[in-house]
This record gives sequence, C-alpha cells and structure tokens, in this order.
Amino acid sequence: MNPKSNILLALTTIILVACGKSEIKKEEQHAEKGFVISNTMMKGMTFAEVQKEYISDETRFFGKIGADRNQYIDIYPLVGGNVLSVNAELGDYVRRGQVLATIRSTEVAGFQRDLSNARTELAVAENNLRVAREMYEGKLSTEKDVLEAKSQVTKAQDELRRSQQVSQVYNVRNGNIYSVTSPINGYIVQKNINKDMQLRSDRSDNIFDVANTSNVWAIVNVNESDINKIAIGMKAEVSTLINPEKIYYGKIDKIFKIIDPETNSMQARVVLDNTDGSLIPESKATIKVTSTENTTALTIPKSAMIFDDNKYFVVVFKSQNNIKVHEVKVLKQTDDKAFISEGVFEGDKIVTTNQLLLYRSLNE
Repeated sequence: MNPKSNILLALTTIILVACGKSEIKKEEQHAEKGFVISNTMMKGMTFAEVQKEYISDETRFFGKIGADRNQYIDIYPLVGGNVLSVNAELGDYVRRGQVLATIRSTEVAGFQRDLSNARTELAVAENNLRVAREMYEGKLSTEKDVLEAKSQVTKAQDELRRSQQVSQVYNVRNGNIYSVTSPINGYIVQKNINKDMQLRSDRSDNIFDVANTSNVWAIVNVNESDINKIAIGMKAEVSTLINPEKIYYGKIDKIFKIIDPETNSMQARVVLDNTDGSLIPESKATIKVTSTENTTALTIPKSAMIFDDNKYFVVVFKSQNNIKVHEVKVLKQTDDKAFISEGVFEGDKIVTTNQLLLYRSLNE
C-alpha cells in the first residue's frame, strides 16, 4: 500500500471514530434528558424515606361496639302501683338522681307511716329518759329504771335510722308517691314502662336500663384459627360502619377464654374513650390488631411499590436527573407498610406519587 493510501485510511479511521463518539455522546445526552424531572412535575411529587422499624403483623377482625357492662345499670321498681308519669324516653341522656318516672303506691304510704311512727317513738323514749333521770336524782327511782329508759331510746334511734334508710332507698316523698331515679349519668338504652301502667309489687322485669357510654367496649370476635394471633396489650385500631374513616385507638385489655359453640369463636375486649358520644352501642365494627416482633427491617409505604412481572420495584430519587428503578425483596406487608430485605438502604428517598409513570419512562 502506497503512502497516499495509508494517509487516506488514517483520515477515514479518524473521521469514523469521531462520528462514532459524536453519536454516542448524542445518545448519552438523549438518555440523560429522558431521566430529568421537570420543575413543574417536581412540585406535585411526594417522597418517603426508607426507615428501620420493628416488624409488625396486622390481623383484621369483625365485632361490634358494646356498652361498658361495669357502667350498665338495670333499674327495677321497688314497689308496685300505678305509673303517674314517665319522664325519659329511649335514647335520652339522663343524669344521676334525675327522676325517670313516678309511681303512686300504697306501699310508699306505709313506709312514710313507719317513718312518722319511728320519729314519735324516739321522742317518747327521750322524754321517758329525761323523766327517769329527774326521778333518780330525786331518789324516786332506781338506776335500773334509768338504764332501761336509755335502752328504749337506743331501740327507738335504731328504728328511726332503719325507717330513714328505707325512705331513702324508696325515694319517699310526701304522700304515697315513689320516684324512680337514675343511679348514674348515661343514656336510656332500654325502656319497659309507660304512663298509666299498673306495676305489680312482685314484678321481676326491669323498667329502665341506663348505660354510661363515656367509655365503650369494642367486642372482637376471634375465630379458633386466629386465637394465637391475639394477646393482652396488643394495639388495636377500631372503625365502624357509621363513620369508617374515623379510627379509634385502644389496646386489648381482656380475652374471654370461652369459645361460643354456635360461632366457634372467642371474644376479646378493647376499651375505647367515647367522651364525644360518637361510638354507638350495638353498631358494627372492624378491629385491626397489631403485634410487633423483636426484629427490625427496612420499611417503605406499601403504596410506593410497583408490581410488575411477579416482582416488586420502587423508584429511588437522588436528584432531578438521577432517579433509578430498584427491585426490592419484600419480607412482609401490612395495610400501609412493606418490610424490605433487599433493594434499598436506610435513608433512601422513595418516590410515592407518579412512580408508575416514572417506572415506565425509565424502562423504555
């Protein structure tokens, strides 16, 4: 090959290499531009930082809201008679000592008569004691007479106290009227009495039920297969059909170790604060119970993951022109979290909005 041919070959090679480098550089610039997130898109993006937390399990149960049985009072009529008035209706809020109904009763008249007689007997006994002491001082009676008079006063005082206690229990007023009052603050949750009703003195049915609902119970129905998934002290989140968006927080404080043969389920209890009255007894509830293990793992929002080709991916953000797709290995998932064993590091920033759009763009 002559010198001219060598020169031409060298020039051709240089030109081709230069063109190749130019094409590669263009491709790199094009690729780099494809990964850049615009300022406008950045304004609508949200992120979550990869954190290390204790691994937790979540189990959902169904149940209902119930009144606190320790603050649930059955009210019975202590006397028979004719119902003159009923002053409370089902669902009414009543206060302790509030009159719920009034009953005209001959039994009440008898209690009032006993109280009056006891007061009279005490006055007579006290007068006899005074006379006995005066006679003893004048040597007209013995010390035994004074002691006997004292004994009669003591008996009269005991009888008066008894009659007063009976009158207090039966809410005796002037005449023959008996008042049924509420023993606690709460809501009327049952009513079995109406005006002009005739009540028998041997009636065994209650006439009112009053429940204090400042605290209520979420009763959890636990299937036999799930009994080992619950324990006292576990955190619980409760929602109802009435307001499914509102979450009430509590802990399992009691497990009833009895299986209902009809439902093959056991019950557990979560006590909930209900000072605002938003939880209504007998309403249906969903209870999510959380248990925590002693081991930790990296966590990300479950909604940040992308499922594709039987694998899970996340979009990791470093900067507007440095975002990458990482495959992740999932240990466990809850309603809102995913526990990760591989694919990300603590402190990584994960894209949580429009991540699917970015994933598709980065894989094109």
